Amino acid sequence: MSNLYQDSDYTQTALAPFGPIGIISHTANRDFARKVSDVLSSKRKKRLEEHTNPYVDTPGYARTNYIIDSSNTRFQSGEAKFTLGESVRGHDIFIITDVLSHNLEFNLASSSHVISADDHYMDLLRIISVCSGKAKRINVIMPFVYEGRREKLDSHRESYDCADMLKKLYKLGVANLIIFDPHDGRIANAVPLMSIEYPKCQYKLTSSLLTRFGSIKLDKESTIVVTPDESGMSRGIFYSSHLNLPLGIFYRDRDYTVKVNGEHPIKEFRYLGDDVTGRDILLIDDMINSGSTMLRTAAKLHAKGAKDIYCIAPFGLFTEGFEVFDKAYSDGIIKAVCCTNLNYHPEEIFSHEWYLEADMVPYIARIIEALNLDESVYDLINSTTRLTELAHQIRLGEIFDEFSE
Repeated sequence: MSNLYQDSDYTQTALAPFGPIGIISHTANRDFARKVSDVLSSKRKKRLEEHTNPYVDTPGYARTNYIIDSSNTRFQSGEAKFTLGESVRGHDIFIITDVLSHNLEFNLASSSHVISADDHYMDLLRIISVCSGKAKRINVIMPFVYEGRREKLDSHRESYDCADMLKKLYKLGVANLIIFDPHDGRIANAVPLMSIEYPKCQYKLTSSLLTRFGSIKLDKESTIVVTPDESGMSRGIFYSSHLNLPLGIFYRDRDYTVKVNGEHPIKEFRYLGDDVTGRDILLIDDMINSGSTMLRTAAKLHAKGAKDIYCIAPFGLFTEGFEVFDKAYSDGIIKAVCCTNLNYHPEEIFSHEWYLEADMVPYIARIIEALNLDESVYDLINSTTRLTELAHQIRLGEIFDEFSE
C-alpha cells in the first residue's frame, strides 16, 4: 500500500528536546533574559508536576534557571573577552542580544566609552566562538537586526553590512536566527541555508493598546491606519487588512532637480487616504529613532482634524530624549506611544503618561521552547490569525454591548 494512505491520519507528536536549554545574555537585556528563563521554568515545572509530556523527565528539561553563567571582560584598550562559567556541551544554546542598548560603558584609555551596536555585535561573535564546537546547537535571538537598515546596496562604493553580518553568523555555526519585524525581510537571501524566522509584534502591540484604551473602535468609520511614508506601506497593509480598517499613507514629494548632502530634498509630505476628521489614527512605523518622522506625521494628521493619534512601533530608541514627545502629548497631538520591551529603555520612560510597553517575554519563551522541541513555528510567529481573531472579538464585544444597552 502507498505510504500516502498509510500516513493519511498522521498527527504531530511530541518530540524529544533537542538538548538542555541554555540562555546567554551579554547586553542590557539581562533582566529580560532572566524573565524569559523564569517563564520557561514555570511552564516546565507545571508539566513535570502534571506529567503532561513524555519527556518531562529528560535530564535538563525542568530547571529553576536556564541562564548560563558567563561574563564579558573589557580592557582599557577597548578589547574584550567572553568567558563561560559552566559547560555548554550538549546544550541547545539561545543567545539573546540587544544591539540597541546604550546604557553600558567602560573605561577606554582615559575616558568613558558607551558600548555601541558595533561593540555588541563583536561581543556576540565572541560568545558564538566560545560555544561553537561544544554546544549541540547555537540559536541567536536578535530582535532588532544589526545593520538592518543597510539591507541593500545603493552604491557599490558603500559597505554591505547586513549581508556580511548574516554570512559571518552562518559561518560560525548559528543554526537559527530570530529577528522581529525587519526593515526588509529579503535580507535572508544572503544566507539561504540558515534558518531565519521573522516573528511579528503586531498582535501584542495591538492587544496592549486595546487593553489600555478601550475607547478605540476597530471599524472603518472610527479608525484609520496610517504610515508615515511609502517605505512602510507593507506594514500598514498588514495592519489594515487584518483589522479591516482603511489605510492612509504620506507620500514624500521630492525635488529631483537638485541634491542636498547626496539626497533629493523633500518639497512636501502629501497625505493620500480617507478623510481623518474625527477619527482615531493608528500611526504605524518599524521603529522610532529620534521621533521626528512620527511626530511630524502626527502633527499633520492633528491639523487635518484627526481625533486621537496612537503611535505604534516595535522598537523605540528615543535618541533625542522624551521632551519632544512630552510636548506633543501636552499639546494633544498624540494620545500614546506603544513599543515593545525587545530593546533597552531607561526606567525614566515609565514615568511618562504617553508611553505604553508591550511585554514580549512570554512570546520569546514560547519561541525558544518551540525551537527546542523542533515544533513548527509557522503558526506561532505568524500573527495574522491572532490579529484577525482579536479584531473579531472586539467587534463581538461591541455587538453585545449594543444589545445590553
